[in-house]
Formats: sequence, C-alpha cells, structure tokens
Amino acid sequence: MNYYAVFDVGGSAIKYALMDETGLFIEKSSIPTPKEGLEAFVDTIHLIVKGYEQKADIKGIALSVPGAVDVENGHIEGASAIPYLHGPNIKKLIQDVTYLPVELENDANCAGLAEGWLGAAKMVKDYICIVVGTGIGGALVIDKKIRRGKNLHGGEFGFMVMEDYLEQPIGEAWSALGATGALIRRVAKRKGLKPLSLDGKKVFQIADDGDEEVQDEINKFIKRLAVGIFNLQYAIDPEKVLIGGAISERADLIDKINEALSQMKNNIHTLDVKVEKCQFGNDSNLIGVLYHFLQRRNESKIRN
Repeated sequence: MNYYAVFDVGGSAIKYALMDETGLFIEKSSIPTPKEGLEAFVDTIHLIVKGYEQKADIKGIALSVPGAVDVENGHIEGASAIPYLHGPNIKKLIQDVTYLPVELENDANCAGLAEGWLGAAKMVKDYICIVVGTGIGGALVIDKKIRRGKNLHGGEFGFMVMEDYLEQPIGEAWSALGATGALIRRVAKRKGLKPLSLDGKKVFQIADDGDEEVQDEINKFIKRLAVGIFNLQYAIDPEKVLIGGAISERADLIDKINEALSQMKNNIHTLDVKVEKCQFGNDSNLIGVLYHFLQRRNESKIRN
C-alpha cells in the first residue's frame, strides 16, 4: 500500500491527512494557516510531512490551494486570503525541502475531483460541482478531467453576471448574489445587524423561528442559486450538477433549489434541471487533491 501526505490549505486553517492510495484516511488533523509568510508556510508543511514519514513510507505530497493553479509549473496565480502563495513556485519550494514529488490543484477543482473519483459523480463522465461559501467557486469536469480553460478560469462560475447589468457597467456577479456570504450581508442590512454577528446557520435559524424578512431573503437566495444552475445546465449540459459548501448541509436546501428549478421548466425550457448534494463535505478537497496527485502520476486506484 502507498501512503501520501495530503493538505487542504485555507485562509484560516490547513487541514492535513495521512491517506492511502484508495482515498482512505489513516489520520487527519488541522493547524492554523501561518500568517508570517511563505517561509513559515513551507516549514509547516515540511514539519507535518516529516512527522508522517516516521509512521509510513510517504510516496508524495498533494496540496489543495486557493487561486488559479498552473498544475504544470507549480505557480498559483490570481488572489486569495493567503497572498504569499501567489507568484512563487510553491511546488518546487516544497519539493526542495521534502525531496518528495508534489502536486497542487485548485480547491474547488479538488471538490469536483473527489466526487468523480469516489462520490456522487462516480458513475458519470461530465458534471459540474458548485461550491457555495463566502463566494461561489466550482469545477467543470469533462470526460473525468478538469476543464481549466485558456486562462485557468474554467469553473469560476461565481463571476457570471446575473443582475443589474443595465444599470451598471458590469452588474452583479453570481458570487455577490447567490453565495452564503451574500445572503449574510443582505440579512444583516435588512435587520440592522453587523455581518460578523451572523453565519449561514444563524440566518436559517432566524428564518426557522418565523422571521418573515429573513425568510424572504432566503427565498431570493434560493432563486438566485437556481437561476445560475439553470443557466449552467443549458450552457454545458452536464450529466449531473452537484452543490457543496457548508450551506449544502442544510437538510432542505437541495429540495428547495430543485423546487425552484422545476418551476422554471416550460414548453421552451424542457430539460429536467436538478442538483444533487456533494457527498464528502469537509473532506472533499483532501480526497480530490489526492486523486489529482494519483492522476498526474498515473497511480490512481478505485476503492469499492
């Protein structure tokens, strides 16, 4: 059995795990993301890897990271909550200190790859995975492979312009309207609260307690999600549309989105557009980036 050190790098925390080649977790934990800079980040990864090397023969390192990842040369373009990651050759820096092969992939792409390897899209070739959080990210998977696009922006669904484009030069993007962060901001404004005092769970709890104004904002949020999904289905026509992110853990959210989608069907728009929940939740990026590593190294295995 082969073993790998796997990392999911986020703005506030790094989740990490020792995993085998079938995607099985041997152990996992998390640590705050270093704020000091790139050197501290590389040192943190190196220290964790050395700890794992005392327990298993580590064959490689896989990192899920934010930003536009050039998987060939190891650079991360764009911007994120971790500015020091963007620009340097992260892949080479970690390889130079660990003497192990390293592969990087965008975090939303990792979520999509996890579902195609072992999850809700295991039995299909073409699908999209939409990750709803502070913004909206995603992965476009064609024939089981990530479609990156010329500028590495394939799957950046949150940039789609959705509303107010006649009143403004560009209008409002999907992330600004249909993300959990957008819902929180709109509820906070309507209720005269500070956005930092709310999160997605609190917003839905207020609605469950009978607040009609918050219920109205949630209904708009669901409709905006449904419209974006509807457009993507007609533009790409995937076999499945999956949705992930913490908000997808809400038991009735998928049903409400699908209800909104069903109401959009008519004699012109005849497709049965539906969305399914991603299977792996907080573990998806770890599973997906391991699969990315195995694909790149032609070592992928299937676990029944």
